[in-house]
Amino acid sequence: MGMFSTINTASTGLTAERLRLDVIADNIANANTTRTEEGGPFRRSRVIFRSETDKPYWRSPFLPESMEQKVGTGVKVETIEKDRDSDLRLVWDPTHPDAIKTGPQKGYVEYPNVTIVNEMVDMITASRAYEANVSIMEGAKSMFQKSLEILK
Repeated sequence: MGMFSTINTASTGLTAERLRLDVIADNIANANTTRTEEGGPFRRSRVIFRSETDKPYWRSPFLPESMEQKVGTGVKVETIEKDRDSDLRLVWDPTHPDAIKTGPQKGYVEYPNVTIVNEMVDMITASRAYEANVSIMEGAKSMFQKSLEILK
């Protein structure tokens, strides 16, 4: 794996984590949105990553081909999906314009399934991953500069 491929791999992580931070910021901004264009309250969004791999770098005579080790070439955002599995928050407020009008939940308002604490934890992990990728790029750049100094 060369120096430029290391930088390219780290840059895919930077791009993916930046998008993840954008989605987290959108979740926090809409934590109290009870009405969306699609109808109903806002639903939390999640970023799904997929690893990118290149050709195998070793093959074992004892393992099947499906278990061969591959060289990673970064990460890619596979999709951004809405979290439809977790429950919405119900808050009693019969004067709210979006309060449920009929049924056993009459008077309750459905609020988004966004928990600020969870979003902050996700934000910290995304920013740490971003910092780690920056460190990788700086390390690769430093090694490249040192190798050029040796050649002088």
